[in-house]
Amino acid sequence: MAIRLTFVLLVTAAVTFSAARAVSAQAPAQQAQRGGAAPPTPPCGPNLSVKNVDKQSRCFELRTYTVREGSSIDVLHSRFREHTSTLFIKHGMTIIGYWQPLAKPNVLVYMLAYKDAAARDTAWAAFNADPEWVKVRTEMQVNVQVDSQFMSATDYSPMK
Repeated sequence: MAIRLTFVLLVTAAVTFSAARAVSAQAPAQQAQRGGAAPPTPPCGPNLSVKNVDKQSRCFELRTYTVREGSSIDVLHSRFREHTSTLFIKHGMTIIGYWQPLAKPNVLVYMLAYKDAAARDTAWAAFNADPEWVKVRTEMQVNVQVDSQFMSATDYSPMK
């Protein structure tokens, strides 16, 4: 009974943290448009003292954009295809990949990698201040809900 209760409490805490993170993890670009600061990046990357995490892991960020009603997933894809990817590279972000969930046509999922949390914050600050990005996000507006999760590679992962 105690093990089951502990499991339920852990799952509840994880779901609560995930839900709170989904609400607070708005895209840095959206926050910059409103003048708000991005939430701080949690410790992420090499030299973490977390069990089962590789000491040389980069900081990975899995981002999910759900296009809200009235906006267009096609505009979002065009924006990434024609502008965003180039700007990510310009500002030192490593693009791992982009995915289109087949059962959710209004969702874009992508993963970026950074040296560590500080590199992530520096890259996003430069990206958000880039005049080309300011122009693109103004001309190709898309209303999205953003969920962002930070991860480090396990010690047995082929990708670090």
